[in-house]
Amino acid sequence: MNHSELAAYLRSRRDRIRPAEVGLPTGPRRRVPGLRREEVAQLAGLSADYYTELERGRGAQPSAQVLAALARALRLDGDERDHLFHLADRPVPPAAHGSTAHVQPALLSLLDRLSTTPAQVMTDLHVILAQNPLATALVGHVSTTRGQGAGFVHRWFTDPDARALYPEEDHEHHSRVFVADLRAVAARRGRDPEVTRMIAALRRRSEEFATLWETRDVALRRADHKRIVHPALGVIELDCHNLFSEDGRQRLLWFTAPPGSKGAAQLELLSVIGTQDMTTATARLTT
Repeated sequence: MNHSELAAYLRSRRDRIRPAEVGLPTGPRRRVPGLRREEVAQLAGLSADYYTELERGRGAQPSAQVLAALARALRLDGDERDHLFHLADRPVPPAAHGSTAHVQPALLSLLDRLSTTPAQVMTDLHVILAQNPLATALVGHVSTTRGQGAGFVHRWFTDPDARALYPEEDHEHHSRVFVADLRAVAARRGRDPEVTRMIAALRRRSEEFATLWETRDVALRRADHKRIVHPALGVIELDCHNLFSEDGRQRLLWFTAPPGSKGAAQLELLSVIGTQDMTTATARLTT
């Protein structure tokens, strides 16, 4: 691993990004034109101390997951991401679609501009790749699970806790939507081994999935009306929209509510309390 070259490369990529490009305030006291180290660390989900050590040419070899997170935070294109992996002496990943997939720049650019509504980029198997702060506050942080379990569809049928995001009476609807969407993805991908393994595993582990799979319903989820259970704000009714990348492998998902609706008011409150202690924050704001 070339510590000094990796450090220099990270600094050069950080210096070229303007705060406004990633939704950060410029501020009158900013001494550098690009991002600060702690801002890169925040965007990548790393500790500031760990990232600082990388820029100083120290520390252990970063994992593939860390490199993928840095590539997203620094808005690297495909060639730049591959170079980052080379400098860290890690195998360059193939065109990935799981938790280490490289977010397509066009979707990431749009995500950066959606600051007033919850939004996130995910793969066609519902692995979240990037979120804005409001999405984190609404549905929680990106899962750290790897492999098949990284995708929300897989967890929906194998982990009962995943279903707490929606009211129980809505579970049947979401199950049908997820299965129909997965069948459309499977057809588009052809004999993709990642999808084939996932379907086989779900058919073995979930009787509900196996039954729904046999209905052969197929429909990409382009829009939906959802009720999301929030720990402090209760049930939030929102409209969910999807914008697909050109190859269909990734999608930008964002939530809206009609102006003047209860959902719109809840989203406004969510932007205030963010990801802090929800129960305490809500009590303070409503008393």
